[in-house]
Amino acid sequence: MNIPNLLTVLRVALIPVFILFFYLPFSWSYWAASAVFALAAITDWFDGYLARRWEQSTPFGAFLDPVADKLMVAVALVLLVEEHANLWLSLPAVIIIGREIVVSALREWMAELGARAQVAVSQLGKWKTAAQMVALVILLGNPPQLTVWVGMGYVLLIIAAALTLWSMLQYLLAAWPHLSIDAEKK
Repeated sequence: MNIPNLLTVLRVALIPVFILFFYLPFSWSYWAASAVFALAAITDWFDGYLARRWEQSTPFGAFLDPVADKLMVAVALVLLVEEHANLWLSLPAVIIIGREIVVSALREWMAELGARAQVAVSQLGKWKTAAQMVALVILLGNPPQLTVWVGMGYVLLIIAAALTLWSMLQYLLAAWPHLSIDAEKK
């Protein structure tokens, strides 16, 4: 166990903490939930940076890091969909969660073929993640009333959903030659 892996484990451990803060019946609970989520999001960047910088990448970290990211985002989106209950949040949430399922399955399948590198994380995926994390921090930190901040959170989440669809399309196109081989053999 090294520091990057400990940061990844911390990110998973912070999920129940931000859920608890989100549901507390206090005026500051949204800010507290948002702060914990933001801390977890920062550890996502920091653990990868340290693992590369200190050459401490491990199989455990390679496995847990994307799982922690997806859990954290999915939980935040589910909480927000329940709280906001509108199309502006629900549709991007479905797109983002659905894309994560599709791309995770695609990466696993491509790894079995020995072609995982063709669906590695792209620069577009990093922009998507940045827009998504900022949107979630904003939305978690505000009650579900339409304000400038909440509107900005919706816009960023819609942008993240659009980038999500675009990056999924890129991954599918990169994998298409492998996906269509069996179809051509029949």
